[in-house]
Amino acid sequence: MSKRVVIVGGGTAGWLAALILSRAPGRRVTVVESSRIPTIGVGEGTTAVFRHMLKHLGLDERKFIAETGATVKYGIRHRDWRRKGHSYDGPIDEIAQVAGQGLDLYAVASGRPVGEAHLFRHLMEKRRAPYAEVKGREVAAGPFHFAYHFDQAKAGAWLKSQASGITLVDDVVEGLERDGETGSVKGLRLESGQVLEGDVFLDCTGFRRALIGPMGAEWQSYSDTLPVNRAMPFWIDLKPGEEIDPLTLAWAQGAGWMWKIPTSDRYGCGYVYSDAHTSPDEARAEIETALGHAIEPRNDIRIDAGRLKDAWIGNVIALGLSSSFLEPLEATSIHGTVVQCMWLDRWLDDPKGRDHYNAAVARQVDDFRDFIRLHYVSERNDTPFWRDVAASHPQTLRDRLAAWQTRMPERRDFTTLPGNFPHVQEQLYIPVLDGLGLLNRAAAKEALSRDPKRRATLRKTHEQLTKDYTRAAGKCLPHRAWLSSLTKEMAA
Repeated sequence: MSKRVVIVGGGTAGWLAALILSRAPGRRVTVVESSRIPTIGVGEGTTAVFRHMLKHLGLDERKFIAETGATVKYGIRHRDWRRKGHSYDGPIDEIAQVAGQGLDLYAVASGRPVGEAHLFRHLMEKRRAPYAEVKGREVAAGPFHFAYHFDQAKAGAWLKSQASGITLVDDVVEGLERDGETGSVKGLRLESGQVLEGDVFLDCTGFRRALIGPMGAEWQSYSDTLPVNRAMPFWIDLKPGEEIDPLTLAWAQGAGWMWKIPTSDRYGCGYVYSDAHTSPDEARAEIETALGHAIEPRNDIRIDAGRLKDAWIGNVIALGLSSSFLEPLEATSIHGTVVQCMWLDRWLDDPKGRDHYNAAVARQVDDFRDFIRLHYVSERNDTPFWRDVAASHPQTLRDRLAAWQTRMPERRDFTTLPGNFPHVQEQLYIPVLDGLGLLNRAAAKEALSRDPKRRATLRKTHEQLTKDYTRAAGKCLPHRAWLSSLTKEMAA
């Protein structure tokens, strides 16, 4: 058994791994994290899998939100992607949980937005919390798991504060002690002179890849598929009393897109763009024109989107940004880390675990890449960037879109990951395809015409859910007021 697990690098990825892996009996987890290396706070969005993880670990969600300044996320609002002046929402509540299959098919056949019967779309529009107050107690608006926005540095620090039975070493890794015959890592040489031994080593050092790099890791770039390669992050202060949108804004621009992620005190923003189509100065000017005010960029980062060919080499495993990096369009980073930690918990002591893990991570991240590329199928041709993107869609994407002109996307079109963990499948594809105008209403109508009874049932269910969820959202507490109440509750 891999009894001694050493994690290098804290942050969200490192402490998530520590919390999840330390639950196994007999496994000892050590985290090497230097207090002298500053952690930069970045606005981060999650998927609902993060909330599942908090509950799996028995952590207090209300404390997490209050103490990290997190906000609620119901989905993503895509602005100007299909064409300028057009927006669509991608709510993350999976309506099939309560209504079964077919509501999306009915919506498309009827010419309605697929989000219309989703509770989260109405909560997004009304900017409400996921709870209403009924007779002095909170009542959930629905059965669905929402997601969060948070400052990544604060989230990592909070996860660290919840850790127990985990050894923390405040030091810096200077090198690896390796076995001369097998090449596996025996220990880490620390700046203090100590050699820290272990059985398995997790690299959570981000882009430095301090452990996996010396193991001969190979990077597989996605530059041939994903069209942006730079990111210019900046902050926007939240105005006093300003209501907080419970959504991520992804706003398409002339050479890429801008993100806007709210925490309880500010918006974490950034322009992700192609430097083949604009310069940093031009990118800044474009964003300032779009926003109507000046910004102060915190950096201008080169993006080399892709993943390691193998995230697990020998007894070293890369996790988080050490393993892969994609533009933050669909909150895939922390989602992927959580799922990968669950796989490690399952496979760490399996003789075939390394092969299982490498194959699963490769499939997961490749699927994330394909889903992100879908967003760039646009009617826009107003800039060289959008014209070049339109002329370079991968053939696999073109083939899928052609198939979905004859029918709706189905679960059989997508790979199910080991453990059946949440993944990008038809429930996430359909709102994007619908928002971009890529689903065929005539084909959907024809499919329902073969079963009039089913169509009538779906119509009735759709109308009832839309009515119920509109009413429920209207009764929920304002988002900012609910967040403030949690802060006061924790301070009492």
